[in-house]
Order: sequence, then structure tokens, then C-alpha cells
Amino acid sequence: MLMTPNGPLATTSELHVVDTTQGARWPVFRILNATGQLVEGVKEPAEVNEELAVKMYESMVQIQVLDEIMNLAQRQGRISFYMQAHGEEAIHIGSASVLSSEDMVFSQYREQGVLLWRGFTIQEALDQCFSNEADLGKGRQMPVHYGSKALNFQTISSPLGTQLPQAVGAAYAYKLDNSESVAVCYFGEGAASEGDFHAALNFSATLEVPIVFFCRNNGYAISTPSSEQYRGDGIASRAVGYGIHAIRVDGNDILAVRAATAEARRIAQALSKPVLVEAMTYRVGHHSTSDDSTRYRSAADIKHWQEQYEPLRRFRTYMEDRGWWNEDKEQAVRDKERKIVLQAMETAEKRDKPAFDKLFEDVYNDKPKHILKQEQDMFAHIAKYPEHYHGDHHYHGD
Repeated sequence: MLMTPNGPLATTSELHVVDTTQGARWPVFRILNATGQLVEGVKEPAEVNEELAVKMYESMVQIQVLDEIMNLAQRQGRISFYMQAHGEEAIHIGSASVLSSEDMVFSQYREQGVLLWRGFTIQEALDQCFSNEADLGKGRQMPVHYGSKALNFQTISSPLGTQLPQAVGAAYAYKLDNSESVAVCYFGEGAASEGDFHAALNFSATLEVPIVFFCRNNGYAISTPSSEQYRGDGIASRAVGYGIHAIRVDGNDILAVRAATAEARRIAQALSKPVLVEAMTYRVGHHSTSDDSTRYRSAADIKHWQEQYEPLRRFRTYMEDRGWWNEDKEQAVRDKERKIVLQAMETAEKRDKPAFDKLFEDVYNDKPKHILKQEQDMFAHIAKYPEHYHGDHHYHGD
């Protein structure tokens, strides 16, 4: 044995460089197969009754309808930007359904369903996308960069990976406070290539904090396929190097996502240790409205994944087999959600924009001199060129 600061290590006289690419690959936890049937040997999830199943399915439909309408709204020039979650709806609702409302969520930018499940309204989402006076962010963020203090959902930031070390800090605070809450951090497999990923997982392991890292491995970091992002076995395999718990789950199986997240949260909270969840899925939609994914993948590939692995179709089959769902209910909920989104969009479009002076709030308790000067300069500029700034509601200066 070789004694090291990290403990004893076995020794060998055999010269052998390990080829890690030849080892066994991490298995994917699954409850439903691709056609919506229980995997052989799996018992019926007792905690998912008809009421809960319907709620989860309708929540996935809500995400889909919202995304379809808002994507079209951007194409019509009504908002500047949008990002769909098409193909990843089961990840949102499956994970969100087992979190505590007191758990702090750190999202990337494709987890709108998590926030909606927590109680964020469609109207609040639309107000944010239109950057109007009712927007909780006061019009200072790009569309889909949601946040809600009341719902413990940290405001989304565009730069990749910044939420990872921040989430570890929140988890460390929970540990110091002996809280029963955990931090939950969502990110894509592309963000796992950022340096913040390493810093976050290493700190979480050494500090032993209650956090669930939730990776959406949807196959693409914008236009870069996962085959060009890494050579190892995805993201879950990296947990070995950090000494943390991990599980890989079928991200299109809402029941498996729910079960995996519940167990990950239990371990994180009970042991005060990080857990890495890797959900394997596929991004059916474009990366954003600024992207045309058919330039780097075929339409046939998209169609194949949508037809064979689409999460709503899979869970709908499961529900129909139990008499919990039918075509009439399908049409009714889609009509209802469409009406809600269209009404919210009409309201959001009519609302005024935030006052200009809101630009200088919420960073400092007492504005420093350089901020005061910027504010004064801006109001002087508006006063000098009033013809370019219509509406008194924009101008609250003296």
C-alpha cells in the first residue's frame, strides 16, 4: 500500500496505462419505455395517481403551447428573442414536481416549466418577455430571462455556467444554517465545458453541501454536437473524479426524471452532499430564434427524434392505457392553454414600458456618485431630444 494525504492506495508492479474509453458506460435509468409502457420488472409508481399524472401532463402541454405561440410572436416582430423547450418538457415537470418550494433554483435559460410549476403565471412570463412595466425584472433583461424572489427562482443570466458556483454558495449557506432546503442548479451539457462547472463541482464536493446539479444533455450546445464537446462518457461519469453521487436518467421519461430527482434531493438533503443528475434528451427546437438548426442537423433527424422519443406522446400513452386521458381532454386543455397565452400576450403588449429611472435601481442601496451622474446625464439627454422618447410614463426625472 502507498500512503498518501488522501489515504492508502493499492500498488501494482504491472505497467498498465488505463484506457478509460473502454470501460462500461453509465446506464440510463428508465421507468417507461419509448412507447409509454412500463419497463419489464418495474412496479407502478404508487405516488403518481391520476390527479398528479393529469397535472404533470397538462403542465407539459402548457409549456408546449406557450413556446409555440411565443416563438411565432418573435417571428412576427412582437418580441425580440425567444427560446423553446420543445422535447425537454419532461425534464422540467418531472424534476420540479418533487422539489420543495423552499429549495433555491438556479436555472440556465431553458427551464421555464420549472418556474411555471412553482406558481409563476403565464401573465408574469409574458410581461417579462415584453419587458413592460409589470415585468418583475423591470425590463432590464432579455426575454425568457425570468426570475422570482417569491418562488425562490434566481434570475437567469445569459453567460453560460455562472449559476453553477453561485448555487454552491447558496447550498453552503443552507448547510451553515442547518436548513432542510437544498440548492438545485440546472445547466446544459455545453455549460459543463465551462470552467465554472469544474469550480462548482469541486467546491461542492470538498465543502459537502446539499445541492442537486441537474444537467440537460440534449445533444447540442447551440450548433456543436455533444460528439465534439467531449470524448468521455457524457457528464455523469465526471462525478467519479469529484467524488460525488450521480445518476443518469432518460430525460424524456417524466416518471424516471421525477424518481431520479426525488432520490437525488433526498441524498443531498440527508447527507449534505452534492448529487449530479444527467438527463439524456434531445432538443427538438432550434437553440433560439436566432438559430437555424437545419444548418447543422438534418430535418429527418429532428423528425425521427420527435416521432420516436417525444416525452408528451410517451406519457400520454401511459395515461390513456389507464383511462386517465383521451382525445377530447387533449383538445380541451390545448384550447384552454392557447386562450390563456393569447389573452396574456394581448395584456402584456398593451402595458406601458418601465420608467427610465428604473434603470438605476436595485443595485446599490445608496447610489454612488458615478451612478448619479449617469442618471443625470440620461435625463439631460432625454430633455434635449424629447421627440425621440414618446410617452410621459417613460420619464420620471425632475
